[in-house]
Amino acid sequence: MQLSQKLLMPIVSFAAFLLVAHTGRPAAQAPSNSAAASPSSSSGTSPATGPYTDFRGEAPGNVHKITPADLPAPYAAPSAQNNPKVVARPANAWPQAPAGFKVQLYAENLDNPRELRTAPNGDLFLAESDPGRIRVFRGITSDGKPETVEIFATGLKRPFGIAFYPPGPDPKYVYIGNTDSVVRFPYENGDLKARGPQEVVVAHLPSGQERVGGGGHWTRDLAFSLDGKHLFIAVGSRTNFADTDKDATEHNRANILEVNPDGTGLHVYASGIRNPVGIAIDPRTGELWASVNERDRLGDDVPPDYITHVEPGGFYGWPWYYIGGNWDPRLQGRHPELKDKVIVPDVLLEPHNASLEMTFYEKRQFPPEYLGDIFAAEHGSWNHSTKTGYEVIVVPMRHGRATGEYKDFLTGFVISDKEVWGRPVGVAVAKDGSLMVSDDGSNSVWRISYAGK
Repeated sequence: MQLSQKLLMPIVSFAAFLLVAHTGRPAAQAPSNSAAASPSSSSGTSPATGPYTDFRGEAPGNVHKITPADLPAPYAAPSAQNNPKVVARPANAWPQAPAGFKVQLYAENLDNPRELRTAPNGDLFLAESDPGRIRVFRGITSDGKPETVEIFATGLKRPFGIAFYPPGPDPKYVYIGNTDSVVRFPYENGDLKARGPQEVVVAHLPSGQERVGGGGHWTRDLAFSLDGKHLFIAVGSRTNFADTDKDATEHNRANILEVNPDGTGLHVYASGIRNPVGIAIDPRTGELWASVNERDRLGDDVPPDYITHVEPGGFYGWPWYYIGGNWDPRLQGRHPELKDKVIVPDVLLEPHNASLEMTFYEKRQFPPEYLGDIFAAEHGSWNHSTKTGYEVIVVPMRHGRATGEYKDFLTGFVISDKEVWGRPVGVAVAKDGSLMVSDDGSNSVWRISYAGK
C-alpha cells in the first residue's frame, strides 16, 4: 500500500478533532498544582492519516488500530536515524492524562530508573539499572510523594526484572533479572533492605553487557506463573536480524525462557520474539503476555511493535518472518516450512515505538472501564523519520482478549521532532490503585490518579 498522505489542517485542531471523535471529551489540562502541557512541534506539518501516526497525533484518549492488512511493503520508506536529544524538562512541561486524571511527580533525581514492580504489601520496587541497584519506595503522602525511600540491594549487573516468590500475599524471596543471570534475595513483607546475601538461581544467561549494535538487547524481565511453579525470563536478540542457523551468538535469544524456581530445567517457552522487553501474567487467565520491540531498517512503518499473549511453544517469526507470514527480505526464501506457523500478535503498535514494560490494571481507583486493561510504556523511537512513542498507552481487554486497539493515556514528553524531555520505561499499579510510571529521560517516577469529572 502507498504511504499515508499528509493533512493540511493545523496540528492542534487535528489532534482535538481526533480526541473528541474517539472519546467525546477533550484532553485533560495540567492539574492546578502543575505546569501547562509540553510545547508541541513547530514543524508546521500534520501527523499522517490512516492507521499510522507520530507524536503529533498522540493525545490522551486517542484510539489507534493497526492490522496486518495495513502493513506497507518493506522499504516503502527509507529507514531513518532520528535519535532524540533528551533535554531537561521545560518549566511549562507536564505529562498529560485523560480528563479526570491527575498527574503528580512522585520521585525525581533518580539514576536510570527502569522497571517498577509493586510488592504484595504495596511497597514499590524500582530497578536503577546503570548503577546496579534496587530502590524501594513506601507510601504516598498527601502531596503525592513517597513516605520512605531506601536502597534494597546494590552490586547488581544492569538489573531490570523484579518478581516476588511465591506469588501471593506472603513472598519469601525477591528475584532480580541481571543482564546475564537471575539472582534472588531472601525477603519478607516490609523489608526495605535485603535481609541476606543474594543467591544465584540461573548462573548464565546470554549477556547484554554491550549496547545494541555491539552485543544486543540487555534487559531481562521476569514473571512467575500464578501457581508459582514456573519462572519466565525474557531475552532479546543480540542483533537486528541474523541467520540464526549459523549465528551461535543468538542461542537462547529472541525467546522467552522458562525455568523452575530453583533454577533447574531451563528451556525455551516461546521463540521468534525479537525483544520481549516487558512480560506479565494476566491475573484473570494466567496467560503470559509480552511487550515486544520488533526489528529495524525496513522502513518507517515496517514492522509494528506489538503486545501479545504468548503461547507455550509458540513461534512469532524472528528472524525469518514478521507479523504473520511476511518474509524479512534480508532472509527471503529461508525456512518456508515455518511460514504458516507464525503467530500473529494481538495488538500492533506504531512501528519503532520501543514498547517496554507492561502491567494489568486490577484496582478500583480508576473508572470501571480500565479494569483488566493493560498499561504499557512506550520508550520512544530513534529510527522513525518523525518521533513516535514517548508515552504510556492502555490496551483494552474484553473477556481475557485484547480488542486490537490501543489508546494514548499519558503523553506530553516530546518538545519537537528533535527534542524530548521524558521517556517512559516502567509501569506499576500502586496499593491505592494509582498508576506509577518510571521515566529515564527526566529520571523521575510519575503518579497518575483519578480525581473524578
